[in-house]
Amino acid sequence: INEINVLRKMDHPNILKMTDFYNQKKEYDIITEYCQEGELFNEIKTYAPFNETITGYYMKQILKAVCYCHGMNIVHRDLKPENILIVKRMKNGCHPIKIIDFGTAKIFSKEKKETLLIGSAYYIAPEVLDRNYTEKCDLWSCGVIMYILLTGRPPFGGNTDMEIMQRIKSEKFDLTKYPGGIISKEAKDLIKDLLQLNPGQRL
Repeated sequence: INEINVLRKMDHPNILKMTDFYNQKKEYDIITEYCQEGELFNEIKTYAPFNETITGYYMKQILKAVCYCHGMNIVHRDLKPENILIVKRMKNGCHPIKIIDFGTAKIFSKEKKETLLIGSAYYIAPEVLDRNYTEKCDLWSCGVIMYILLTGRPPFGGNTDMEIMQRIKSEKFDLTKYPGGIISKEAKDLIKDLLQLNPGQRL
């Protein structure tokens, strides 16, 4: 019901559109537009690291969608490549995408901090681990996604979720040695600004 209430409020070219829903005895069925090319996650597994042109194209779409959500007072709370679908394939590799899975999303208040621990280990913001966060947790996730697009690996790795989360809280990630080659100063600066440990200093 929460996902339905969130989706019915939104209309954005980079957010999956709900067209209808049905209430059955044991479930709700949500009818959405169809994105036949699968998850961005599979694209990353196959082709990453991407160059800055392709990365920039993906990030522009993601950030526009996040900006729209936050303007509607909606925080996603689980942004990750598995929740981003490719709409269609373009020959230049710059594929249009749509963000999905608003099951953990919430309509937030500027006056109130969120406390529920929600998210996926690689992409979760440090303040979410402290159960004291705002919509800026989504921007941290955007920084992680951008890093992965450019390098093909997460900025905070580990063998267990606990190990990953400890590294997230220490904000130690490598901005000097990229497996994908040379990355511009501008791209590094954007990643740094999105992966600020202090949400007040984050873009």
